[in-house]
Amino acid sequence: MNESAGWIGLIDVSPRRIRRPAPAAAPVPVTERTEDWADGEWAVRPVSGAATTKAYRCPGCDQEIVPGTAHVVAWPVDATAGFQQGVEQRRHWHTACWRHRLRRKR
Repeated sequence: MNESAGWIGLIDVSPRRIRRPAPAAAPVPVTERTEDWADGEWAVRPVSGAATTKAYRCPGCDQEIVPGTAHVVAWPVDATAGFQQGVEQRRHWHTACWRHRLRRKR
C-alpha cells in the first residue's frame, strides 16, 4: 500500500480573510445656533441629509423637502415663551430659502 495514499498532507493555502464590520460613524453633534435677523432672533439647527426620514413643506417656497435633503430647522427665540411654544413654531426650511426669506415677496 502506498504510504501517502491514506495521508492528507498540508496544502499551502492562505488563511481566510477576516471581514470586520466598518466602524460606525461618530454621531454628528447638534450645532444649534442663534441668528439675529430683521424679523427677530431665531434658533437655527442644520439637519444633514442622512438624518432626514420624512418629507416637510418649506414655508419659503411652499415646495416639499424630500427625505435625504439637507435643510435647516428654525424657530423664534423668545425669552418669555416656554419650550413647548418654541417646538410648536419650529419650521423646516430649504437652506437657500432660509437665507433669502427676507428678500422674498409676500
